[in-house]
Amino acid sequence: MTPLMFGPPSRRLFGLFHDAEGARASDTAVLLCPPMGHEALRSHRFYRLLALRLSRRGVPVLRFDPYGTGDSPGDDEDGDLEGWRRDIGEAHRELIARSGAARIVWFGARIGATLALQAAASASPRIARLVLWEPVLEGRSYLQDLREKHVAELELSHSIPDAGWRRSLRKDPDAFSGEAFGFGISELLRRQVAALTPDSLQLGTGTELVVIAKPDDATTRQWVTAQTQDRSARHVPLPHTMIWTSNPHPNNEMVPAEALQRVMAEIHE
Repeated sequence: MTPLMFGPPSRRLFGLFHDAEGARASDTAVLLCPPMGHEALRSHRFYRLLALRLSRRGVPVLRFDPYGTGDSPGDDEDGDLEGWRRDIGEAHRELIARSGAARIVWFGARIGATLALQAAASASPRIARLVLWEPVLEGRSYLQDLREKHVAELELSHSIPDAGWRRSLRKDPDAFSGEAFGFGISELLRRQVAALTPDSLQLGTGTELVVIAKPDDATTRQWVTAQTQDRSARHVPLPHTMIWTSNPHPNNEMVPAEALQRVMAEIHE
């Protein structure tokens, strides 16, 4: 595992390159695109184990922090979807330069999956496969869910919760919209996320698409069905116990074994 900084001088990015261990087993390399905010924290160990297991199978992997997140320069408020899509492109080029692989696969979860989907259209060279785990397809619903979960977390952290929090949540659409679980969300980022809809998210031809989601996620299943009309797209139902926006508690695994095995299988068939 090699830590590195890459990207243009004005927008440096932190990454970790996991080279293939032992003999190179394939000509495939994998880029891991993280979620944002608290979901990135919740999935950090999952991403780390995924990268380690792939590298042990002879597959080089690059995981990285988009600008304004993790160990990359910038503040929370500097992050936006357009900039993060460009960061994925920079990471794509860095992975190719370091691995020399001819076949590139991207994996992303939540907003990381949505960003990977959007960035894939301009990736050069084109990626071979895109594996998405519960992508955010409806931005307004996602932002509302963050607001509600943020208030619920505030209540859990106080012995006597403030009843005004719930009233503000119901009456003021802007209440608790600038922060989620301690991570700042800029007005620009909120507008960009709110604009996400299933109809606005389309993948160009030439890339295999695998979408992993819970069996009862009808929105994602219908969206994948629509993608199959003119491209190779597949829906993979996967029940799991990880809650993206919750701190660990009983029956809420940080790395559900079945999820790790399924993602591994879809990335490295």
